[in-house]
Amino acid sequence: MSRPWRRRHLGTEADRATFRTLHTASLAAPALRSGLSTDSAERSIRHLHDLLGSPALALTDTATTLAWHGSGQHHTGQSPALARETVERGSTRVFDRADLPCDAAGCEVRAAIASPLVVDERVVGTLQVFAPQPTAGLVRAAGEVAQWVSAQLELAELDASRTRLMEAEVRALRAQISPHFIYNSLGAIASFVRTDPDRARELLLEFADFTRYSFRRHGEYTTLAEELRSVERYLLLEQARFGDRLRVTLRIAPEVLPVAVPFLCIQPLVENAVRHGLEAAEAGGHITIVARDQDQECVIEVEDDGAGEDPDVVRRALAGDATSDSVGLGNVDARLRTTFGDDYGLVVETAPGAGTKVVVRVPKFAPGVHA
Repeated sequence: MSRPWRRRHLGTEADRATFRTLHTASLAAPALRSGLSTDSAERSIRHLHDLLGSPALALTDTATTLAWHGSGQHHTGQSPALARETVERGSTRVFDRADLPCDAAGCEVRAAIASPLVVDERVVGTLQVFAPQPTAGLVRAAGEVAQWVSAQLELAELDASRTRLMEAEVRALRAQISPHFIYNSLGAIASFVRTDPDRARELLLEFADFTRYSFRRHGEYTTLAEELRSVERYLLLEQARFGDRLRVTLRIAPEVLPVAVPFLCIQPLVENAVRHGLEAAEAGGHITIVARDQDQECVIEVEDDGAGEDPDVVRRALAGDATSDSVGLGNVDARLRTTFGDDYGLVVETAPGAGTKVVVRVPKFAPGVHA
C-alpha cells in the first residue's frame, strides 16, 4: 500500500542543505562555462555569493574587478590591488583592515580572502570574499568555491579549444575539396553557356548556393536536411559534367532530417565516391545515399559501385595520413569522434573492384550538439 507524500520525506536538514548548495552551484555554472569575462562574472556572482553567505563577494581578472555583489561597494576600488597581490603569490591570501581602509559607519567589510582562479596552470583571476573577520571556515570555503569556479573555467577553455580545432578541421576540409570541385564545376557550366544558356544559369545558381553553404562562417553543426540539400546541389553539378554516366539514388527517412550533424560531414564522402569510385570508370556508376532511423540513432550510408579501394589505404586515411588521396575521410572521422565519441567514427567497407560503402552513425540527440 502506497503512503501519501509528505514534505518530511525530502530528508534531513543536511540533505536539504546539500540540495540547496548543489542547486545554487548549478545556477552559476552556465555563465562560467562561457569563460571569465565581465558578462559571465555579473551573471554568476549572485549565485556564488549565495554559496558563501558573506557580506560581499567580488570576481576579478588579473588586474580589474569584473563584478561585485553585496554590501560595501565603496571597497570596489581596493579589489584590483588584492587581485594583483594574489596573482603574484599564486595562492589564497588573507587581507585585514590595514589593506581595506574604511571610514564608513557600520561597514561590515573589515577583512578579505582572495583565492586564485586557475586555468591550465595559469592564474586568470581571483574570487574575493569580504567579511567582518577571516574565520578558518570561511577561508576554506572560499578556497573550495574558487577551485569549483576554476574547474568551470577549465571546461570553458576545453570547449573553446575544441571549437577552434573543429573550425581548423573544417577550414582544412574546404581547402582540400574546393579547388578540385570549383574547377570542374565552372568548366561544366561554361560548356552549357552557348549550347543551353538556361541550363547554364540554373547550374550557376546551384553552384552559388553550394559555395555559400560550404563557406558559411557560423555554426559547427547543421541539420541533416541542410547537409543533404548541399549534397544534392553537388551531385547536380557533377551530373552536368558526367551526364548519364553518374546515376544517383536517394532514400531518406523524413524523421531524421532534423538531426544535428557536424557541418560538411556527408558531402566529402559523396565527393570521395565520385572521385575514386566513378571518375575513372568509362561506364560511370551508381551512387546510393540512404539515411534511416534506427532507435536512438540516425544511420547514413554513402555507397558506390565503382573501383573500390585497398583497405590499407583507407585505414591510413582514417588515421590521418596526409599523403592519402581520399578526400576528407580522416577529417570527417576525427570530427565525428570529437563530437559524439569514439563509438561514432566512420565505418568503411571496400575492396578493389568491389565498390565502397561508408556508414555514418550519429545519435539523434546529443548534449551540446545543436544545429
